[in-house]
Amino acid sequence: MVSGRKFLNGFYKNLSMWMVVGLLLVMLFNLFNQPTGRDRHIPFSDFLYQLEQGRVTEVVVQGRTLTGVLADGASFSTYTPEDPDLMRMLREKKVNISARPPEETPLLLTVLISWFPMLLLIGVWIFFMRQMQGGGGRGAMSFGKSKARVLSEQQSKVTFADVAGIDEAKEELQEIIEFLKSPQKFQRLGGKIPKGVLLIGPPGTGKTLLARAIAGEANVPFFNLSGSDFVEMFVGVGAARVRDMFEQGKKNAPCIIFIDEIDAVGRHRGAGLGGGHDEREQTLNQLLVEMDGFESNEGVILVAATNRPDVLDPALLRPGRFDRQVAVPNPDIRGRTQILTVHMAKLPLAESVDAEVIARGTPGFSGADLANLVNEAALGAARGEKQLVDMEDFETAKDKVMMGKPRKSAVISELERRTTAYHEAGHAIVASVIPGTDPVHKVTIIPRGRALGLTMQLPTEDRHTYSKQQLDDNIAILMGGRLAEELVLGQMTTGAGNDIKRATEIAYNMVCLYGMSKRMGPLTYGHKEEEIFLGREITQHKNVSEETTRAIDAEIRSIIESNHARAEQILTERMDVLHRMSEALLERETLDADEVMRLVQGLPTEEALNPRRVEKPGIDLQKKGRKSSPAKPFTGLDPSSPVDRSGNLPD
Repeated sequence: MVSGRKFLNGFYKNLSMWMVVGLLLVMLFNLFNQPTGRDRHIPFSDFLYQLEQGRVTEVVVQGRTLTGVLADGASFSTYTPEDPDLMRMLREKKVNISARPPEETPLLLTVLISWFPMLLLIGVWIFFMRQMQGGGGRGAMSFGKSKARVLSEQQSKVTFADVAGIDEAKEELQEIIEFLKSPQKFQRLGGKIPKGVLLIGPPGTGKTLLARAIAGEANVPFFNLSGSDFVEMFVGVGAARVRDMFEQGKKNAPCIIFIDEIDAVGRHRGAGLGGGHDEREQTLNQLLVEMDGFESNEGVILVAATNRPDVLDPALLRPGRFDRQVAVPNPDIRGRTQILTVHMAKLPLAESVDAEVIARGTPGFSGADLANLVNEAALGAARGEKQLVDMEDFETAKDKVMMGKPRKSAVISELERRTTAYHEAGHAIVASVIPGTDPVHKVTIIPRGRALGLTMQLPTEDRHTYSKQQLDDNIAILMGGRLAEELVLGQMTTGAGNDIKRATEIAYNMVCLYGMSKRMGPLTYGHKEEEIFLGREITQHKNVSEETTRAIDAEIRSIIESNHARAEQILTERMDVLHRMSEALLERETLDADEVMRLVQGLPTEEALNPRRVEKPGIDLQKKGRKSSPAKPFTGLDPSSPVDRSGNLPD
C-alpha cells in the first residue's frame, strides 16, 4: 500500500514536470517562429505611395500579408485590406508578383491554445487537492482513513535486548511473536492466537518501548498510532478510521496494530451528564465490534498501552478482546540494575561506577527516571570537561533528579537560614532515633526547587507494603520540623505547611482506607464515586453519617497528636544534638548520612564532620531497626519521599 502511494506521488510529480516542459517548448517554438525582423513593417498608405512612385520592384502576397523589396533593396512588409484595385496597380507598375497560400497554425499549437485553460484548471485543482491532503493522504478529503503508520526496518531498530527490568512482560510478548512466526506449534493442540494485549503500568515504565521492541522482533507489518488519532471534530470519523485500520490489518495479516494511550478513545461509556452517545462512544463501539464481532479478524493482533486502566470500558477488557493484560510495574532493585546497565553501556564510565549501588539508592524510579538519571550524569561530566563519567556525577545527578537543582542565586536572610537549619535538623534527628525508619541519606539547607531545605531518606530495600508502625513513624518525622522551630525559636512558619498536609493525608488513609484504627475498626469509610468525564471534585459522595465523620476527625487528630508528642519527647531529650546539627548545617549547608549519625550519637561537632578522626561509625544504618509486617498496600502518599521545608504555603 505504501509502495502504491509512492508510485502515485511520483506519477503526479512526473506529469506536472512534463506539462511544464511542454508549455516551455510551445513558447520557444512561437518565439522562434516569429518574423526575423529584417522586414520593416510599414503602413499600407506608405506602401501605396511607394508603389505610385515606382519604387516597389517585387512583392509576395500571402493571404492579407504582403512583403516585398524596394528599389533601394530594402525589405518591407504590410497588411493589405480587401482592395480589388491592388493587383491592377501592381501590374501597371510592372511589379514582379509572387503568391503563396496563407500560413496555417501548427496543429499542436492549436490544440494547446484551445485546451490550455482547461489543462490549467485541472492542474490547479490537483495542486489544491494534494495540499488539502497534506501530501500523504491525511487531509480534508480523507477523514475516514486510518492514521496508522507502518514502521519500517530503519525505524524499528529496538529489540528485546534493549528492554530490561520487566522480564515477565517480555516473556508474554515474546510468546505472541513466536505464535506469529510459527503458528502451527500452538494450533496443533487447538490453541488460538490472542486477539489483544493490553500493557498496563505507571508512566515511564517502558510500555511504548516494549511495543517498539515487538516491531523490531516481529517479521510482520506493524501499524503504530495513538488513541487520539481516532477522535476528530466531525461525527463518525473515529468509527470510519477504526474500520479502515482493521481493513488495512486484514490485507496485511498476520500483523500487529499498536494503539498508544488507548484511554483517549476507550473510556467508560455512559459517563458524564446526560449520558449522551457522543463521537467517542461511537468510536469505542466500532472498536469493540472489530475486535470481537461477527466478522473474524484472524491474524490481526491489537496491542494497546495505558496508565489509566481504571477508566477503560469493561467491554474492552473482557477476554476475546484484550485476552491478556500485561502489567509493566516500576522495576525492583534487580530490574533497576539491568536498566542502568543498558543505558550505561553507551557512556565512557570510570571504574568506580557501580550500577548496583546506584540502583539501591534509587527506589521507586521508573525506567524513564533511570534513563534521565544516566543522561544527567553524562551532561554533568561534560560540563566538568571530564573524559569519563564517574560516581560523583551519578550522585550529583541523583540529587538533582530527586531533590531539584540547587538555587544558588536565591537570597535568603540569616534568620530564614537558621529557621531552615533547625527545621531540617528536627526531621533528621527524629528519623535517626526512631528504629525501623528509612536511613537519612542527606540533609541540606540549600534551596532546591520550591523548598528552602530538604531531609532525604532512602529505604534500604524495595517496599510494597507499610505497617501501621511505619506510618506512625513517618508522621512523627514529619512533625519534627515544626517542633524544632517551636522548641528553639518559639515560632511557627509556613515552611511546615507541606509536612502537616502530608501527615494529615497519611493519618486519613490509616483511618478511612487501611482500617488501622482500633476505635473505627477494620472498615473503609467514604467511598468515592467519581464520574470519568466530570472530575473528582464534582462527583465525590461520602456515604458516612455526620456522627461517623466527627469520630473520624477525632481519630485522625488523635493519631497526629500522639506522634507529635513522640517527636517532641525525642527532640527535648536531644536538645544539644539539635543545636549542634543546626550549627553544622549553617556552616556546611549539607550533611551526609554518616555525619548525621555521628552527630546523633553525641560525638563532638569537629569529630563528627571529619571522619578521618573517627575509626568506625557507631551504628550501621543498613542493619538498623525492625522489619515491616505485612499490611495493606500503601496507595496514598509515599512516606519515603523527601521531607521538605517549603518557603510558601503548599498548593
